[in-house]
Amino acid sequence: MKTRLAALGVAFAFSFAFAGHASAKKPTSADKKENKEELGHKGKTLATADIEAKSGSKLKGKATFTEGEKGSITLRVEVEDAPPGVHAIHIHEKGDCSSPDGKSAGDHWNPTHMEHGKWGVDHFHLGDIGNMTIEANGKGTITLDTTKWTAGGGGVNDVIGHAIVIHGGVDDFKTQPSGNAGPRIGCGVIKK
Repeated sequence: MKTRLAALGVAFAFSFAFAGHASAKKPTSADKKENKEELGHKGKTLATADIEAKSGSKLKGKATFTEGEKGSITLRVEVEDAPPGVHAIHIHEKGDCSSPDGKSAGDHWNPTHMEHGKWGVDHFHLGDIGNMTIEANGKGTITLDTTKWTAGGGGVNDVIGHAIVIHGGVDDFKTQPSGNAGPRIGCGVIKK
């Protein structure tokens, strides 16, 4: 009888232990969205840029470069008071946002001397971040996680000392050298 009760007890313990594993749910699309929204909020902050309005816009925002997983850097740009629609965002070569039109930031940051294009496809500048959607409320966010950048150390792929620029138009990913992205409506110098 004792052997039978012990066997039942062991069987019950195993079924209870594995029941927790069986009820673990797969990540849902909401979980994945939450994880994407958190991208750039975790990890040590390596650099930031306060984005100010240019070319008569009212846009303001912040770019944050954080330590990502496995040696990557995650860029998260959040803006508000921007005109709704799709807007190109790039890193430009000079850390100078002093001019009213943002042109003091120079051309796209392109230390690898590639043609302008879409990030991760064939050819692109290290400053070719992409397009950001601004909602009707004037707010927008974009994130990019990469091992192609550094933040500090002064190497050719170091983002510090350059500028984040938000454009008034969409990057077509084709027109050289800047994607026909329109005027610069926001600019922020990337600092440690």
